[in-house]
Amino acid sequence: MGEVRTEQRGRVVLATLVNPPHGLMDAGIVDGLESLVDRVEWDSAVGAVVLTGDHSERFIAHYDVRELLEGARSGPSVGPRVAKGSLRLTGALRRVAAAERALARTPAAGLVAIERFHEILLRMNRCGAVFVAALNGSAMGGGCELALACDLRIMAEGPYLIGQPEILLGFPPGGGGTQRLARLLGSGRALRLVLDGGPLSPTQALEIGLVDDLAASDSLLDSAVAHAARLGRRPKAAVAACKRAVYEGGSLPLSQGLRLERAEFLAALGTREAEDAMQAYLDATDETGQLPAYDPASIEQALEAGRFGG
Repeated sequence: MGEVRTEQRGRVVLATLVNPPHGLMDAGIVDGLESLVDRVEWDSAVGAVVLTGDHSERFIAHYDVRELLEGARSGPSVGPRVAKGSLRLTGALRRVAAAERALARTPAAGLVAIERFHEILLRMNRCGAVFVAALNGSAMGGGCELALACDLRIMAEGPYLIGQPEILLGFPPGGGGTQRLARLLGSGRALRLVLDGGPLSPTQALEIGLVDDLAASDSLLDSAVAHAARLGRRPKAAVAACKRAVYEGGSLPLSQGLRLERAEFLAALGTREAEDAMQAYLDATDETGQLPAYDPASIEQALEAGRFGG
């Protein structure tokens, strides 16, 4: 079983995905990710997370195909409509801990596992910690989907691969790949990638926007931690509000997305951190006669501190 090992570096948690010999994602990795998200949601000392792989050439190879095959053989074959209804029911039952434990011992265990994995990634998208994927090597299938759920992706230069090869196994991506790729790259490019199943090199991934930056292997982790530390100094309530507005509001019709944005704005406006930052901004304006947002030194200081007056 895989595991997620963590160490704290200032306000950044470095989380290493460990599952020798192949670097596969499995139930143990998912358990570790859930524990990690549990922690960063409540711990005010954590502003960001860097995810990286322990394997010398892989972030996460892909999800363990043996687990998927066992799940396929243990449950009945159903069509999309029945599967959708079953997932909806499973999602509702998962809110009751005893029901979830009971389902995990039945042929519905696969439904529980996929619902749980999706919920973990959605919690990453909603929480106030910034998630940075430090792709130290290849990331295919579930590894790519985990990276897509992060807020920033930095990939090592080298002979590595990233993509969604699921169609070559007879099924579509199931961990969010189709949806997050479509939102990140547009539906046309996302569809071509998942229909083809072929991987991209780091340079190709950067060119289309699948990753945000490349770094030499020996400097990747330092670069990722530096980015995470900088963004992790922003107020967590504001970070969470921005992430929910973009990830959830961005896929809604405009009027509904704007309503979600307004709700997040109003909720964050009354936090202590927001009030302190606004007061510091006004104090600086009164003191200097200039708007801090237009003063290069003031804006640079705010960017470094994560807020005005920080």
